[in-house]
Amino acid sequence: MSLSLIDLISGGLMQAGWGDLLVYLLVVTQLTIFSVTLYLHRSMAHRSVDFHPVLAHFFRFWSWLTTSMITREWAAIHRKHHAKCETEEDPHSPQFKGIDTVMWRGVELYRDARAQREDIEKYGKGCPDDWIERHLYTPHATMGPVLMLAINAALFGLWGVALWAVQMLWIPFWAAGVVNGLGHWWGYRNFETTDTATNLTPWGFWIGGEELHNNHHAFPSSAKFALRRWEFDIGWSAIKLMEKLGLAKVLRVAPTLDVRPNIAIPDGETLKALLAIRFQAMTDYYRNVTLPALREAKLKLPRNLRQGLADDGRWLDDDKRAKLQAWLAERPKMATLAEFRQRLAQVLDDRSHDAQATLAKLHAWCTEAEASGIHALQQFSARLKGYAIVPARIA
Repeated sequence: MSLSLIDLISGGLMQAGWGDLLVYLLVVTQLTIFSVTLYLHRSMAHRSVDFHPVLAHFFRFWSWLTTSMITREWAAIHRKHHAKCETEEDPHSPQFKGIDTVMWRGVELYRDARAQREDIEKYGKGCPDDWIERHLYTPHATMGPVLMLAINAALFGLWGVALWAVQMLWIPFWAAGVVNGLGHWWGYRNFETTDTATNLTPWGFWIGGEELHNNHHAFPSSAKFALRRWEFDIGWSAIKLMEKLGLAKVLRVAPTLDVRPNIAIPDGETLKALLAIRFQAMTDYYRNVTLPALREAKLKLPRNLRQGLADDGRWLDDDKRAKLQAWLAERPKMATLAEFRQRLAQVLDDRSHDAQATLAKLHAWCTEAEASGIHALQQFSARLKGYAIVPARIA
């Protein structure tokens, strides 16, 4: 049956109903999310998974078609975010840019970051640089969304234009706004990382698993974002399916902690584990030492100051930091625990290549902790010395 010009303008070639339009929108937007989280993020930026060349190119093509983002630029900006997280050089930190700016003007921040060509060269190494990248995707980045508009309009007429507008807003809102903004502002934390990253929800369905942002910042090179039994990462499920089909190869996942009994002195296994899971160690300290001491003494502390005990007050303003220090000064035991936490963090953050010197510092810390007379601290030290990494099984 032939279609009139009015039919083509109003409903396009497909003459689709509401249900069909919604299914199409869900499919294309989720394909875009997967192109970002699986290919740009996990594969290109962090090298945690490799995809079959055909699948990798499809992801690259789809991100060009629906976002106009260039692989090397996206990976470079994200790598810089991790390298300079929560500093003035972070491309999109709510702590410095403001939550409103990151949430609603994330595209502008991305454009500003891509204009820093020295950073793109520095952080963008290892990304595709083949003929099609040099002659099509990079120099004609905006051609992709224009082509997408033409396809949508041909298929669905004026409704296709509306669908295209939603597609164009999808990544700027959900990725640049929600993940980069709310993901450093509101949510729960499994790990006391040195930034403000949070998990927005334990079930990462809608944004490809990127909802588990705190987990990702604790273990950036892990292809799997869900790290608790009750968490779910749809992006990881997609990777495992592709792996079964021979289309993906997982390179790295977050290490698993083992605790060896009766280790008298921290050894090389201890140090290797602590350097790999230092954020988990600091989280264990807060949950097994600091919080029990607060409960035992029946001490009440505002939530933001209590969080300050978990991160040395890193994100408190001057007034709240002064209040926390005054509070600690009146409570010698809590001040001692805060000091031990700070010293342990300094040992684990030590970037020297002298393993023996770091081990000696760790041994000294454990010796003093066990001589402190504080039971929870003594127990934590004994457990810490037995830390080891379970050998990874990536199959």
